[in-house]
Amino acid sequence: MPHKIGFVVVSSSGHEDGFSARELMIHAPTVSGWRSPRFCQFPQEIVLQMVERCRIRKLQLLAHQYMISSKIEFYISESLPEYFVPYQAERFRRLGYVSLCDNAKTGCKARELKSVYVDAVGQFLKLIFHQNHVNKYNIYNQVALVAINIIGDPADFNDENNVTSREKLIDHYLGHNAEDPALDGTYTGKPDYISPLDDLAFDMYQDPEVAQIIRKLDERKHDAVQKERYDYAKKLKQAIADLQKVGERLGRYEVEKRCAVEKEDYDLAKEKKQQMEQYRAKVYQQLELHNLMDAELMRRPFDLPLQPLVHPGSPRHQKPKPSLPQQEERLTEKRAMEPLLQEQPSSRSRSVPPQHAAVGQVLPSPDPRPKIDVEMLPYDERPLPAIRKQQGETHMEYELSDPDVSEAQKGGISGEPEPLTEKALREASSAIDVLGETLVAGAYSKTWSYREDALLALYKKLMEMPTGTPKEDLKNMLRASVFLIRRAVKDIVTSVFQASLKLLKMIITQYIPKHKLSKLETSHCVERTIPTLLTRTGDSSVRLRIIASNFIQEMALFKEVKSLQIIPTYLVQPLKANSSTHLAMSQIDLLARLLKDLGTEGSGFTTDNVMRFSVSALAHRVYEVRETAVRIILDMYKQHRAFILEYLPPDDNNTRKNILYKTIFEGFAKIDGKPTEAEIRAQKKAATEEVERQKKEEIKVLQGQLAALKEIQEKESDAMKPKNQDTQGRKADPPNAPETPDNHYLDHLCIFCGERNESFTEEGLDLHYWKHCLMLTRCDYCKQVVEIASLTEHLLTECDRKDGFGKCYRCSEAVLKEELPRHIKTKDCNPSKSDKLANRCPLCHENFSPGEEAWKAHLMGPAGCTMNLRKTHVLHKVQAPPPGKGSAMTRAGTSGLKAGSKIPTPKRGLSKSSSRTYTKR
Repeated sequence: MPHKIGFVVVSSSGHEDGFSARELMIHAPTVSGWRSPRFCQFPQEIVLQMVERCRIRKLQLLAHQYMISSKIEFYISESLPEYFVPYQAERFRRLGYVSLCDNAKTGCKARELKSVYVDAVGQFLKLIFHQNHVNKYNIYNQVALVAINIIGDPADFNDENNVTSREKLIDHYLGHNAEDPALDGTYTGKPDYISPLDDLAFDMYQDPEVAQIIRKLDERKHDAVQKERYDYAKKLKQAIADLQKVGERLGRYEVEKRCAVEKEDYDLAKEKKQQMEQYRAKVYQQLELHNLMDAELMRRPFDLPLQPLVHPGSPRHQKPKPSLPQQEERLTEKRAMEPLLQEQPSSRSRSVPPQHAAVGQVLPSPDPRPKIDVEMLPYDERPLPAIRKQQGETHMEYELSDPDVSEAQKGGISGEPEPLTEKALREASSAIDVLGETLVAGAYSKTWSYREDALLALYKKLMEMPTGTPKEDLKNMLRASVFLIRRAVKDIVTSVFQASLKLLKMIITQYIPKHKLSKLETSHCVERTIPTLLTRTGDSSVRLRIIASNFIQEMALFKEVKSLQIIPTYLVQPLKANSSTHLAMSQIDLLARLLKDLGTEGSGFTTDNVMRFSVSALAHRVYEVRETAVRIILDMYKQHRAFILEYLPPDDNNTRKNILYKTIFEGFAKIDGKPTEAEIRAQKKAATEEVERQKKEEIKVLQGQLAALKEIQEKESDAMKPKNQDTQGRKADPPNAPETPDNHYLDHLCIFCGERNESFTEEGLDLHYWKHCLMLTRCDYCKQVVEIASLTEHLLTECDRKDGFGKCYRCSEAVLKEELPRHIKTKDCNPSKSDKLANRCPLCHENFSPGEEAWKAHLMGPAGCTMNLRKTHVLHKVQAPPPGKGSAMTRAGTSGLKAGSKIPTPKRGLSKSSSRTYTKR
């Protein structure tokens, strides 16, 4: 059987002061391990020599929390190479490597325990450490190793086994099973079984002294099993389990004491020391009281950390330090004398009272044992679980003839639970009649191991019930079992809780179908246990919550339970306002999971009860509950669509102010394939940005054309200067000579209506645009001057009050949103046509011929728009001239219409090839 192999450190490439590689030979909670030098060269290496040539089965490495090597290689050799001869290094054979985590996820606050399974023979092991992981704590680029553990067999172990293989083969065919797992110390019957006591984690988190005691107790347990002293073995098993908790607690105290010493807080260190001594003394008193330990093993060994490194079966164990053989001999002698003391009492036991005879086997304590109220102590600090009697009630009965029974009565730790109280007898009277008082007493015991054993015994008893048993007896057995299960489901100990679930599952899936009991019995099992199980889903322990939730889900899917539809009816019960957070979260999470597994057809879940539960859960105070309720509603909508809307408020702006309902309705839109409100806003924003971009491009094109026209005008003016100089002093041209306004074509000209006037300076044009231009108008809402042709677009996209306007789908004009429903309902508006067929006037609401020139004719012509207030004002202001009088300029009109101006509006832009108009005087 593989066991822990002792080793010594032969050499290392270097170490930091105070962190030598020899620290790796010690396994204890307070060890620091090995560290490489600061800013060292890589790779670093360590060579270990095992106490014997062995076959390594398992290697365990405990890495540092932040001085972590990126990779560690392993080499093995039969003998130590001569390092000064380079070619001798070939004697080491490479086994492989392991990569270590950089520990970034834990913030460099946890240590990684790496286990590697190998199969290699040798006596020397070399470890090569590569470059370190970089982090903010490792400022000197070091690598470290806290501990290493080697587990294996002696190299000649297999050869010894082969000698007896023939005898084993004969025994096999004769039916002699010499390797019965019940008699094997490993309790597994596997030759490669590794004891948990040899694991590195055991030594690194256990107090060394307690760890030594646990190992000795484990040896005694194996001996007791070999000698078929099962009650004594059970007592030792329980003591080992509780001593492990004691060792972990003492190890934690030792670490806290060491930290206090490093911080020079000596008061705290003294307090921790006293705390350790008191706790250790209390535990040892319990061990002495129950005769579980010899006084010799309670003494602190001088080399406790090094002792676990050598396995008792190893040949090196036969050569310990001189002080230990006498101790081993005394222990062996005492173990050999125990059966004799039980079978034939000695003369001393006849003359001495029983109480003194029991204490005489161990070292007596000078102080009287204090009375300890175990129930008042914290759970982790309670002494070994056993029947504890006060000092005046410690009389023991040795008169019993059966040696096992006499041993069972010593100290009350024989494996028998304490007797039931009067209250428990009344409460469990029906179960006692069916199952017996012993089993029920175990289920009611204050010791968790007895409670677990009682449930396991009941499990075995139900499995072994014969099929021909009367139905009435089977039902009584089932109901008594359910009674104990209900009590065990409330247990705070995980192992007892799991044993109760195992028993309940067996009853539903195996016991009832095997004996062909009715569905009424299955219903009884579920209805009596499911409320308590649902309560456990709100437990403060995460592990218990998960176990309870998973079991309820599993039980609901049992074919025997699924048809009853019981569990869904419990899950859709409304959440109580004062229920715990964990309970509410577990209940709604269970409902969501089972709803996916069972659906709403014949499962106990209906659209009505699920939606009523989910809508009420939307008002719960816990965010996770509300979020899960939203998810359930969306899942229900995928299946039932319109029926779900009946349980929700209408989809309007007031409802959408609630973020949950907004999420729900947007989820509905996604399921239906419609754009959500956010997507619609994004589309509108994208469309608006596209319009703005196009406008900017048009403005840029217009500015370019204006610049080109100015450049042409400058060139023409430069060409006309010499001519003007030549014509100075000459007479003026005849009156009928045509004017050529090519020099300043755009001067004194309105580019919108085409009117030219000498008063159209920069200020004059602004005044003209503001009050008189027939192609422009002022917005009544933002007071900006805009083109009449683009007034509708301005109101919908540019105006300061654009959010107050909507577009009529019939006339395509901008209408106030308050008036839009009435406007659409009356249908009084004139339907519009497409832009290719007609233009639409926003003033008179009439359709007219398409094109840019048609806008001038409609807005400036006498037969055009009747609602253009600027045109009517101009017509009233300008009087018709008397017949036969007036100049040509008057006939041209101030509006410039007679001149037939063809200057395009800004939408089309100005062209270099625009035609010119000449006016005769």
